[in-house]
Amino acid sequence: MGVFSDYVNSIRSFEELQQKRQEQLKRIAVARGGSQVLVYAADLSVQGNINPSIDVADLMHFRDQLSNLKGEQLDLILQTPGGSGEVAQDMVRIIRKKFSRFCVLVPGWAKSAGTIIAMGADEIVMSDESALGPIDAQIARNGNVFSADAFIKGFEKIKAEVATGAPLNKAYIPMLQGISPGDLENAENALGFAKVLVQEWLTNYKFASWNIHRSTGEPVTRTEKEAKALEIANALCAQSERWKRHGRSLMIKDLEDLGLRITNVAENSELDDAFRRYYALQHLTFERTAIYKIFETPDSFVFRSATPAGPGAAPFTSQRDGIPRAANIGVICGRCGSNFSVQANFDPNEPLKAGCIPFPENNAVDCPSCGFRTDLTAIRNNLEAQCKKAIVIAAKGA
Repeated sequence: MGVFSDYVNSIRSFEELQQKRQEQLKRIAVARGGSQVLVYAADLSVQGNINPSIDVADLMHFRDQLSNLKGEQLDLILQTPGGSGEVAQDMVRIIRKKFSRFCVLVPGWAKSAGTIIAMGADEIVMSDESALGPIDAQIARNGNVFSADAFIKGFEKIKAEVATGAPLNKAYIPMLQGISPGDLENAENALGFAKVLVQEWLTNYKFASWNIHRSTGEPVTRTEKEAKALEIANALCAQSERWKRHGRSLMIKDLEDLGLRITNVAENSELDDAFRRYYALQHLTFERTAIYKIFETPDSFVFRSATPAGPGAAPFTSQRDGIPRAANIGVICGRCGSNFSVQANFDPNEPLKAGCIPFPENNAVDCPSCGFRTDLTAIRNNLEAQCKKAIVIAAKGA
């Protein structure tokens, strides 16, 4: 049986899911020689109004978990669709201020601004299934988001056609009427920001130990490092010419072809197993809860989560000193439409309110009217994630 399916069938509570994730983080730390491990991971499958991208609100959670770590080397387990390049820059600066060595481990995807973060690392660790992506800046204009590189290249193409003396294609007129010099400058600045940042980081960090040319044995100069770094930065930004799509997955072979050295996790069997198990548990956490961003270490965690809709969205109904003691879950039967309440206790001494059904041990509750069964697993996980305590199954009578 696969690792993921095994966890799906065996893990029943949020508390167990949390415990097993942190167990794997401890294994990763040991396999990496005692490094400090931090996770910044986003759910790549979220929809609607939830934004999994890197944003400024992440910095508080990021700093919070980073403050729990002390040592020489930080291994950042990173999963993100991308987002703010400026926040990505801040994250790397915060890490670099505290740790002398910084490594990025990518179990799944770290695209766009996530790739920028990876370029600021001394080492990048990936599996054969992992992927980075182009770093071409995306700009918003008239409600649409598109490539800064494609925008600039398209405008240059029109200029080149006009320079030949050919009449202006009428199809270009509506587009040109909506473009200001400020739009072009914004696109150029956004693209230049990523290039300059990546060139600087590759030169100073990734190429720090590149001192001898393997082919000739000659010393590597600072100028040569800067030239190679710029070559890679230009390639990563060349969405319209080289990669065609901003979401293109760049695997280990693609990155090595650019001149980057990537550590394949398969080279260390213990690390490989812990790496894959953690990734499966991370995916299961997103799947079973309203959590869409995880910030955690082997010993601590905070989340960003969406407010769950429907059953389980009710507030905690009993608290003491700000600590939740119980929550009432409103359930609507999927067969007969009956409404009934299930009480989830976090305090074993909390009495069961009149008319409530105690939270079931197997997470499945039967409708009192027709017997139709409703699965409360996701609701339990959300409540336990919010409360950071396990539900006490044996509720006492009122």
